Amino acid sequence: MSLPRLYSFRRCPYAMRARLGILFAGQKVELREVVLRNKPAQMLAISPKGTVPVLELAEDESPARPVIEESREILVWALQQEDPQGLLNVDLVGAHTLIDRNDNEFKHWLDRYKYADRYPESSQLEYRRQGEVFLQILEHSLTRNRYLLGDDISIADIGIMPFVRQFAHVDREVFYSLPYPHLQQWLKGWLEHPAFQQAMIRFQPWQEGDEVVEFPAGSH
Repeated sequence: MSLPRLYSFRRCPYAMRARLGILFAGQKVELREVVLRNKPAQMLAISPKGTVPVLELAEDESPARPVIEESREILVWALQQEDPQGLLNVDLVGAHTLIDRNDNEFKHWLDRYKYADRYPESSQLEYRRQGEVFLQILEHSLTRNRYLLGDDISIADIGIMPFVRQFAHVDREVFYSLPYPHLQQWLKGWLEHPAFQQAMIRFQPWQEGDEVVEFPAGSH
C-alpha cells in the first residue's frame, strides 16, 4: 500500500496546519520537505501553482492520485478519515467562518506586519494594529473557553494557531506585552503541545532517489 504524499515546508503556517491535521487524525503520509527556492519538479507537475502544502493521495485511494492543493482541504480530508479527538464535533459553520476570517483578513495584515518594508504605504505599527482586530476576536472567545470554540481542541484551533504564532514571532516582546492574556496563554500552550512539537520536527529537503520519509516520524 502506498502512502499519501505530502509536500511541505516546515515554517509555512499553511503547511503546519496540514501537518497538525494529519497528526490529530492519526494518519500517516510520505513527507517530502520542500526548499521553496528550488521546488521539486515532481511537485510542480501535480500542482503548477507551486505553493505548499500539496497532498497527493495514495494509489489505492484513487488510481489517478488526485491532488489536494489547499491546506484547509487537507485538514478536513485528514479529519474525515478519522477524528479520534472529535475536532469536527463543533459548530462547523462557526469554525469555518473564523478560519475564513483568518485566511482572508488576518493573513493580509500579518504579511504586511511581518514584511513591512515591502509595503511602505503604511507603518508596521499600523499593520500590527489592523491585525489585532482579529486577535481581539480570539481573545474574546478565549475569555469564555479554554479553546476557540469550547473546552476542547477543534478544527478552528489548529486552523488558526500557526498564523497567530507567526504574528507573535514577528516581535515576541511586543506580542506578549499586548493586552491579550488568554490568547497568549493559548499560544504558549500550543507551542508546548506534543502534537505541535512533533509537527515541527526538522526533515532534510527531499531529493529524487531518497528513501521514503514517513510522517509522523517512526509511525507504523
